Amino acid sequence: MFHQLLTPVGGSLLLSFVVAALPIVTVLVMLGVLRRPAWQASLAGLVAGLLIAVLVWDLPAGLALDSVAAGAVFALWPVMWIVFNALLLYNIAVVSGRFDAFRDWVVEHLPNDRRVVLVVIGFCFGCLLEGISGFGTPVAITSALLILVGFPPLEALTFTLIFNTAPVAFGALGAPVTVLGQVTGLPAVTLGAMIGRQLPFLAMLLPFYVMVIYGGMRSVRALWPVLLVAGGSFAFGQFVSSNYLDYALTDVLSSLIALVATLAFLRVWSPADAPEFTMNLPSLASPGLATRGVGAEVVQTRTGATVPAWQGWVPWIVVSVVVIIWTHFKIFTVGQQAIPWPGLHNQVLITLYNDKPYAAVWTFQPLATGTAILLSAVITAALVGVGPGRFFECVGQTWRQSRIAILTVALIVGLAYLMNYSGLNYTLGLGVASVGILFPLLSPFLGWVAVFLSGSDTSGNALFGNLQVVAANQLGLNPVLIAATNSSGGVMGKMISPQNIATGVSVTDLKGQEGVVFARTFKHSIVLTLVLGALVVLQQYVFPWMIP
Repeated sequence: MFHQLLTPVGGSLLLSFVVAALPIVTVLVMLGVLRRPAWQASLAGLVAGLLIAVLVWDLPAGLALDSVAAGAVFALWPVMWIVFNALLLYNIAVVSGRFDAFRDWVVEHLPNDRRVVLVVIGFCFGCLLEGISGFGTPVAITSALLILVGFPPLEALTFTLIFNTAPVAFGALGAPVTVLGQVTGLPAVTLGAMIGRQLPFLAMLLPFYVMVIYGGMRSVRALWPVLLVAGGSFAFGQFVSSNYLDYALTDVLSSLIALVATLAFLRVWSPADAPEFTMNLPSLASPGLATRGVGAEVVQTRTGATVPAWQGWVPWIVVSVVVIIWTHFKIFTVGQQAIPWPGLHNQVLITLYNDKPYAAVWTFQPLATGTAILLSAVITAALVGVGPGRFFECVGQTWRQSRIAILTVALIVGLAYLMNYSGLNYTLGLGVASVGILFPLLSPFLGWVAVFLSGSDTSGNALFGNLQVVAANQLGLNPVLIAATNSSGGVMGKMISPQNIATGVSVTDLKGQEGVVFARTFKHSIVLTLVLGALVVLQQYVFPWMIP
């Protein structure tokens, strides 16, 4: 049995905190300063983590390798199984002309203004995709669509990554909130309600924030009505759903409310003409999109047959219906097996939690959400006339697009598991929790670190959710507020997670340039996390009536 060490560096929490942070710093520097590809940054961080865990934290080498392997397997199934099939659905939409038709629908029904398209597609539609699948696929799909209406790839990815924050805590039909309730022992309904009293403020802010980055204050003045409708309707739906309906449906309902409200508003209002923001309509073989294999065939398909614009919605309606039914009837539990990880399960004692044995159980679900999305891809292929031959061409194209992302996610989640089982992450958590009265301000950064590493708010809650509650009780803070803040803070780390970025670039020509994307989003991640921290301070010390 391995007892985790909390202060192995000279018995000093400060020095141990600094050393424990080195694997994370390595990834940050490799991505943001050296601009290396995400897989290289993740590999460097993993090597640094292995050396520190084994040599400084005294984690036995066998346990270290076991923890990395457990993380890599979790990354492959269920995480990348979801991503792979979502990208497969995207490729079927592309090869059948339905993605191009979706672009045509956007052109026909929205004002000829890229700023409006950014809000409707990047924010409203992206939030809907996050509620259904998550794990970076909304970034890949919505950024590809933005590229098709004239956005440079780097801009498209940057904006969709920033937008991919507000819905994340309720993504995948509320899974992060459910897990947070399980690890903290607090009612998931109450935690969902608290998160629904934090993130709506940021949801209201996001359209304005992104518009300042993209078009400056001039564009905010020109578009403030639609920005208010989009952000306000999403925030309203998020608050009402999480507090009075069902937190599991929060993302789906709030994004649908925002999408319908924004589209309805644009029927009666449109911004003044701005020629510099007019949509450019390149073909699917445009420089911003990956064009190998299936992508090149789309141009021929599109010239050979006309697809009605409304059919562009077919893939997304199919996947929404299938995933909601799949989750409501808990089909994902059929055939589920809980497999204890050999050599790792209960072999580590968590010192911070009174030597609680650290479980290592891989839950294998053959009918996981990724399988539901695969079924959606098959149904879509049948509906749009993609036969077996072209379907398997799409599978091959999806593998070529996603293989580097799969490697990246396996490496970074392997590092996350290593830092969990070795105790490095608990040293980081203990260090942050030691700041006393300032803890509410810094509490979001614990979730931020966890999601940066794992790419998943669900995993971030599993890691630090209980630590937040322990710290809150020790400091006399409200445990519901602080636990919810772990989830809300985690979403701000989503935009810089190597997993999210690697998946996002997979359908563009920016593969290998994840560091450039990271550098564009990092400062916004910090700013928005600090804004959340300020809100938490106010909720704890000034407006405690906001806490359910």
